Amino acid sequence: MIAKATTRFGLIGAGGIAQAYAQAFRDSDIADLVAVADVRTEAAEAIAQSLGCNAYSSHEEMADAEQLDAVVICTPPVSHPEIACEMARRDLNVLCEKPLAVNSTEARRMYDVAAECGVKLTMATKFRYATDVIRAKSLVSSGILGDIILFENVFTGRVDMSQRWNSKLEISGGGVLIDNGTHSVDILRYFLGPVAELQVVEGRRIQDLDVEDTVRMFVRTDSGIMGSIDLSWSMNKEQPYYLSIYGSQGTVLVGWRESKYRRSNDAEWIPFGEGYNKFQAFRGQIENFSRAIRGEDKMLVTPDDALASVEVIETAYESLRNSRWQPVVHDEWAPPTIRGEEVVTAAGQVS
Repeated sequence: MIAKATTRFGLIGAGGIAQAYAQAFRDSDIADLVAVADVRTEAAEAIAQSLGCNAYSSHEEMADAEQLDAVVICTPPVSHPEIACEMARRDLNVLCEKPLAVNSTEARRMYDVAAECGVKLTMATKFRYATDVIRAKSLVSSGILGDIILFENVFTGRVDMSQRWNSKLEISGGGVLIDNGTHSVDILRYFLGPVAELQVVEGRRIQDLDVEDTVRMFVRTDSGIMGSIDLSWSMNKEQPYYLSIYGSQGTVLVGWRESKYRRSNDAEWIPFGEGYNKFQAFRGQIENFSRAIRGEDKMLVTPDDALASVEVIETAYESLRNSRWQPVVHDEWAPPTIRGEEVVTAAGQVS
């Protein structure tokens, strides 16, 4: 029996999130991590040594030296567009950590370049691949909860952000809203569809940061469902469930250690999951992308999903500045078309 070839990945950035990817690649049968690149050579070498692959001091050097199918970008958000476009022009598929970009203009440019080059690009958003989240989505879609009325999401914890790039405006594009909130927005859209309008209120700043460390976001979807999202680096709400969805006929709770649901006529809660498994979620993400590259599956996170996520967060910051409800405008992305030798981008620009 001939062994099936695996998808060959390079990892760009060897920080904390890269450690989770390293474990996911270690556990995968269809995706291989063959190289790691980071300007901090010692960090790249540490991951590479644990996996028996090669280390490089730049992503350009890695792309020149290795026969890669794809890369995973794990660098700070402000660097995503240039790295993604450079890798796409080298005919490499790109899985880019969230947030895809710090604004929608750069996000669209990334997709335009990927389409021009004929490669795949997607935003990494791990919770879509968590087993309990997928099962909860199936329960909601089945209709057993009746009409969905309210969505609640809580991502809070006490974390010292004073020395982390996530809290540096010029690197991250914002604070907890763009960092953890990108996950929240994607989960909400996964379950309930497009967001129509939102309002964001900032809490008291506990840490001495130039960015927000606690916010509450109120949303209303196109279908009229209400939602609330609590985000904080400075407090922990001590809740076992990070996702709660309430319907007219029942409730679904998705938690860190268990997940369960109960219909209005059920005497007891019905368990359907054992909680959040980070490495399983990361493995599902890279394997979905690998299968999509091979033409064996569709990407779970579409271009419209990724771009809408950036647009919602962009609108959220506008609401934060203006202290009022803001409508969310989303224009569906269309890939560039070819006119003779020129490529006309979705924004109408000729390159």
